[in-house]
Amino acid sequence: MAAPSGQVDFSSWLESRLEEMGMDPAVYPAYINGVLQEEEDNPEERDEALRGILSAFLEEDSLEEICLEIVTKWSEAQKAISMNVTKKDEVQALTSMMEKQAQIVVKTKEVSEEEQQRKAALLAQYANVTDEENEDDEDQMNGAIGINPEKSLFKNTNVEDVVNARKLERDAMKEASQKKKDQDKQQKDHQKQTKQERKDKEKKRTQKGERKR
Repeated sequence: MAAPSGQVDFSSWLESRLEEMGMDPAVYPAYINGVLQEEEDNPEERDEALRGILSAFLEEDSLEEICLEIVTKWSEAQKAISMNVTKKDEVQALTSMMEKQAQIVVKTKEVSEEEQQRKAALLAQYANVTDEENEDDEDQMNGAIGINPEKSLFKNTNVEDVVNARKLERDAMKEASQKKKDQDKQQKDHQKQTKQERKDKEKKRTQKGERKR
């Protein structure tokens, strides 16, 4: 696994800096890196260990300055590594979120298709049930108003046809009922007229008989 870029930059800088001071770049950088990592939470012991390594190559007046320079570069490298990791985490989190959103969209689409299929099935089932109820209503109505079931026009294939058929049935029943009322009225008027005519004839006959006497 490759080292983070911040760690690589610090290691390169440290090797170059130690070589300038006459220290072996193949040996001492590993010691100093170990001290910085192990004593990261204990600054006093870290600084003391660094002074112990560098004191053999540096004068007393420059020792503190070089130690501070190394610690500062180390801290900057660690911040760079942390920021790099944070960016990677953010990218990974964003990628994960986008994948989840894509899954949600796909799932929603699947649910929507399933919902449409379920609605279509319910609609078809409702249409079938309504057709059966309509056929029963047709039989009852046909028996009441004398319409031949074989000649019925109210055969429904969907919900809209069912609604239209029921309206036509109601209109037909209303029309048949009105015709029956008209027929009854005509028959009643005819009976009344016939009865009146009989009365008039009977009256005239009675009057003729009285004249003959």
